[in-house]
Amino acid sequence: MPLVDGFSFDLTVIWAFLIALAVLIYVVLDGFDLGLGILFAAERHRGDRDVMMNSVAPVWDGNETWLVLGGGGLFAAFPLAYSLILPALYAPIIAMLLALIFRGVAFEFRWRTDRWRWVWDIAFIGGSLVAAFSQGVALGGLLQGIDIDKTARIYSGGWWDWLTPFSVTVGVAVVVGYMLLGATWLVMKTSGPLQERMRARAWPLGVATIGFIGVVSLWTPFLQEGYYNRWFGDWRIVLAGLVALAVLGIAAAMFRSLTVHRHEYRPFVLALALFVLCFGGLGMSMFPYIVPTEVTIWEAAAPRASQIFMLVGAAVLLPIILAYTAYAYWVFRGKVDADTGYH
Repeated sequence: MPLVDGFSFDLTVIWAFLIALAVLIYVVLDGFDLGLGILFAAERHRGDRDVMMNSVAPVWDGNETWLVLGGGGLFAAFPLAYSLILPALYAPIIAMLLALIFRGVAFEFRWRTDRWRWVWDIAFIGGSLVAAFSQGVALGGLLQGIDIDKTARIYSGGWWDWLTPFSVTVGVAVVVGYMLLGATWLVMKTSGPLQERMRARAWPLGVATIGFIGVVSLWTPFLQEGYYNRWFGDWRIVLAGLVALAVLGIAAAMFRSLTVHRHEYRPFVLALALFVLCFGGLGMSMFPYIVPTEVTIWEAAAPRASQIFMLVGAAVLLPIILAYTAYAYWVFRGKVDADTGYH
């Protein structure tokens, strides 16, 4: 459906919202999980590494449910977008999936061996780093635009089009941001010297995250004309300023919470708020395009009958997934130490 009087809230918009929600939930849940894996490299003591892994061991696999939901939903609800985006980003997406496999295996195998534990530690660290970086590169590759043949409705770019200075910058930004989430998660879940080290690391990681948010935010509008008009055209520059102030306000509150008030839960919540705000800005930049700025959600959508059929299943399954996710976090709430844990 074309845009009528601004927006048309039909099934296509609902499905776009559901997929965006699944991706956002994955980012905020698996983000601290991947960040913790990267921070694993900075901790040499076996007991501290065990505590770090035990803090996410009960929930990490449930976090990745949302990645499956987002990818599967894209294939089912927007098949044209799926057929255009995947060929353009095969390399970073395959790298991400392989990294997640190695990382997932390491969760269990490192507890079953002493001789080869170092191998699975490397797999856990490397898998976390590659997965986080690949997600950022894929996002950057999508934002900078995908070459398509509009007549044949196929991807017409090259194998390495995704690899640009912008996509690499976004990849590094995602790695740093995930490390911030991981550090604040461990501030919340641990105690003693490990908690203090993570509190100290969260400060420079927070500064770096804000810096990367600024760089990517200023770079993105100049990638395509549609982005520039969306943020700096007419009154929209006021909105851009308000978003920037909100980012700085949340960051200031997070830094005060880490150092002045020394809260345990609040830094993690505020770090999540930064990601939610950035994700909202990303959505505002892209909507109503699903392949910027070539294909809208209406052009890529599946037939209406298919959308209705899938929506019935989503209405049943989404509450169940949300319920068991919330229950798992509730059951395994509280601090983790060397004497207690999932393993």
